[in-house]
Amino acid sequence: MKKDISIIISTYNSPEWLAKVLYGYNTQTFRNFEVIIADDGSDKRTLECLEQIKKELFFPIIHVWHEDNGFQKTVILNKAILASTTDYILMTDGDCIPREDFVEQHIKFREENHFISGGYFKLPMDLSNKIDKNDIYSGKCFELNWLKKNGIKISFKNNKIIANGIKSWFLNFVTPTTPSWNGHNASGWKSDFLAVNGFDERMQYGGEDREFGERLVNNGVKAKQIRYSTVCIHLDHARGYVKPEMIQKNIQIRKETKEFKKTWTEYGIQKQRLAS
Repeated sequence: MKKDISIIISTYNSPEWLAKVLYGYNTQTFRNFEVIIADDGSDKRTLECLEQIKKELFFPIIHVWHEDNGFQKTVILNKAILASTTDYILMTDGDCIPREDFVEQHIKFREENHFISGGYFKLPMDLSNKIDKNDIYSGKCFELNWLKKNGIKISFKNNKIIANGIKSWFLNFVTPTTPSWNGHNASGWKSDFLAVNGFDERMQYGGEDREFGERLVNNGVKAKQIRYSTVCIHLDHARGYVKPEMIQKNIQIRKETKEFKKTWTEYGIQKQRLAS
């Protein structure tokens, strides 16, 4: 049976975190999906993790990998888009564990000519390490009382983990946060991705997801804010791959995208735009 949605999960040398994320997808209430691992050059530990864990997963996994040549997330995401077999794609990261209704909410809110913008609930490193398969399968890691017992302080941000129904709808409506393409929690139509030529492969860390979303908007796709409806928890990790020159280059590319209202990148899925 054809799947309704492809879930692209980006990863790089974090098999322990990736396993926790895949356990989260094994709890989903909506089950007609495929998972594509967009692997930016991980060593054999990730492949071994996938070979072991897929024995207990109900969904199929497509492992898209290329050689490690520095931070090339945009390149591997473009390859993963092409590898997907569905019309609708959800993108997230290998450090974001989804609540059991995560995929269901993306399916519920999807709409033609729109993309969905979600958020995450960030955990400290000690709690990220503590969460295990049982905590994920039981749903404990999404319970506020359990999180408080494990060091999470009282904050308005806690609504990102507990809001549902009318409350989540209201918070989505009143939030001052502008909806954008967030690589950890966003979904849209494959045809819209191809229409803007995917991600700009010149870009490394820092705004590369946002620039993709900005071209979607420039091309007439509307952003839909549901940060309080699509719940995932973000596991902490170091970012040793971040360099100042990456940030500066990306800022310039985004500036050009905004200034010239660009809808297409010459550095995306198609390396040369075909004459019409």
